[in-house]
Amino acid sequence: MGTSRHLPGEPEQQARPSVIGQLLVRQRVSIVGALAGVVVLCWLYLADTAADMGAMDPEMTMPPKGTIDLLLLLAMWWVMMIGMMLPSATPMVLTFASINRNARARHQPYVPTAMFASGYLLAWGGFSVAATLAQWGLEQASLLSPMAMKVTSPVLGGALFIAAGLYQLSPLKQLCLSHCRSPFDFVLNHWRSGAGGALRMGLEHGLYCLGCCWVLMALLFAVGAMNLLWVAGLAVVVLVEKLFPSGIWIARVGGLLLIAWGVVLLRVA
Repeated sequence: MGTSRHLPGEPEQQARPSVIGQLLVRQRVSIVGALAGVVVLCWLYLADTAADMGAMDPEMTMPPKGTIDLLLLLAMWWVMMIGMMLPSATPMVLTFASINRNARARHQPYVPTAMFASGYLLAWGGFSVAATLAQWGLEQASLLSPMAMKVTSPVLGGALFIAAGLYQLSPLKQLCLSHCRSPFDFVLNHWRSGAGGALRMGLEHGLYCLGCCWVLMALLFAVGAMNLLWVAGLAVVVLVEKLFPSGIWIARVGGLLLIAWGVVLLRVA
């Protein structure tokens, strides 16, 4: 009474918690904690930037952007993309870490999970460069308010909503979304060994994710890049599309709603 019993032939080790299982749990907790910390820092930066811009006089004339201004703008876009997209990439990062750990158990070279995550973030860094140049070009053409970071033309705003809605319904959107929704299949079908291979895998996954969401991100020009309610809302939409079983249908319904709202904007323009 009161002593543990084991089935005949069962090793006593199996009655104790698996050491490997404990390590896997610790690994997942560490990765999720690190990703959550990065996301929190990004959102704190965005909140501080939005507060600073909100305190400025909206009628103030901004001087032409120089190199330093463009680099700061690039940093803002990249931090925003990391804060928005990293939560939805967490299942993929965890899947890579799990398979990578199994490979290490087979005496293959160890690759830090950060290499895969870095490749993913590089893809969104590329988008951030494009967004920075697009914002600069729109400002030069007097089509975007530098203070609000929002297009000044209702017609252009409506067209952006319609374009985003149509893209939500496109085969390319569905193809990219299918890759983003299947972490295990992606890692197995795109596995590459070594640190360079992990970086390339992360970059490839980031490009699929970029193909899935880039037009949604472009909507920030229509609503204001520093409108944090829209930033958070778009981040939630991306998360739901990727993680929920009905994500593809949610993307399609969202596309129809975006088209409808774009038409409304054009009619009142």
